[in-house]
Amino acid sequence: MELLKKMRFPKRYSIILLTFICTSVCYLERVGFSIAYTAAADSIGVNQSSKGLILSVFYYGYVVSQVPGGLAAQYVGGRRVLLFSFLVWSLTCAFAPLDAGKVNMMVVSRFLVGVAQGFIFPSIHTILAQWVPPHERSRSVSLTTSGMYLGAAGGMLVLPSLVKYKGPQSVFMVESALGIMWSFLWFRFSSDPVRSEHPKAAAAGFGEHNLPVSREKKIPSAGNLRRFTKIPWKKIIFNLPIWAIVVNNFTFHYALYVLMNWLPTYFELGLQLSLQDMGSSKMIPYFNMFIFSNTGGILADHLITRRFLSVTKTRKLLNTIGFVIAALALMAIPLFRNPSWTVICSSISLGFLALGRAGFAVNHMDVAPRYAGIVMGVSNTAGTLAGIVGVGLTGRILEAAKSVDMDLTSIECWKNVFLIPAYLCIFSSFFFLLFATGEKIFE
Repeated sequence: MELLKKMRFPKRYSIILLTFICTSVCYLERVGFSIAYTAAADSIGVNQSSKGLILSVFYYGYVVSQVPGGLAAQYVGGRRVLLFSFLVWSLTCAFAPLDAGKVNMMVVSRFLVGVAQGFIFPSIHTILAQWVPPHERSRSVSLTTSGMYLGAAGGMLVLPSLVKYKGPQSVFMVESALGIMWSFLWFRFSSDPVRSEHPKAAAAGFGEHNLPVSREKKIPSAGNLRRFTKIPWKKIIFNLPIWAIVVNNFTFHYALYVLMNWLPTYFELGLQLSLQDMGSSKMIPYFNMFIFSNTGGILADHLITRRFLSVTKTRKLLNTIGFVIAALALMAIPLFRNPSWTVICSSISLGFLALGRAGFAVNHMDVAPRYAGIVMGVSNTAGTLAGIVGVGLTGRILEAAKSVDMDLTSIECWKNVFLIPAYLCIFSSFFFLLFATGEKIFE
């Protein structure tokens, strides 16, 4: 019996696993909508600019709820906010019909799903800040966020066939069913940390000696956090290390959302290749993100806990490698007219972007563990604006190309679609090198 107690699965691992499944389901929904809507829209001849509008409406809702999501998680509790938001978007998908001809209905439903999902990532960062010790931080956040890519990979593999045989609406029903199932698991198995055993830096104080930083800095308890009302907004908004996170979050999501929403169109119209005919190769870019995200997290924790590099140097190294190689791969995509090389280049690009998350994406907890959810909300607001700008702009770029009688199979139509995120990656990597830090800057 004593042995069984010692072998008991730590509660924080259950929380991390559930948040991993959470992000998987969320991104399966996003990829699923792109696939289902593209099929429905193409069947009735919706133009590229209108498609860009509908695909970007989600991000308008998403951007509205990022900072409120961080505040709600801070004061109400991340666990409760996460459950509520998941139920809202799942039920919206269940009851909203997919009709590409009914633009107003599509706009409203996608906006609501965006608002609901906007609460999710600030809540997750608040929860992980409560449960995860610093020496497990990189790999825990990387594992949780890698669920996004596994969900996207699964969606790209399974959902095109589901659309083909059961119709676009079937995607909505599958997504809502998965969302409701996850909500039940979260309600049943999640919990807040026991304050007497897991105060907020206690979970964050586990193994603090493993970090090459000052032991004199302590993080406040969960109880003190809930009672704390003054948010240092001025310091958050005018702090260059925070802006380093924000700028890189914008760029990461610009590249990710453009590829996620427009890669199916590029294969269908640019390369004249049906997604159904691509087999399992269409999931490779997202599966690559899953592998690289976890590799980056494990590598970052290893470099930090073994004291090979400081937290600051580790974050900058992985962020720079990830974003620079991703930029080169993005530049190469329009140079190849072969589907196999397109898959390879997009896989390299997305994979190294995911590796870069071990730099900027974990940095919220380094610089502001007490306000991780709020800083994540601010940062993810920028990332969501990238979705609005990038997805909508791509539709306008393609529509403008058509207006001057350019064929969408032409390389010139698609060159700027991939070069813009490539240049952003290079700029962001230098910005992070100059201004980022791994030290705690908020007491």
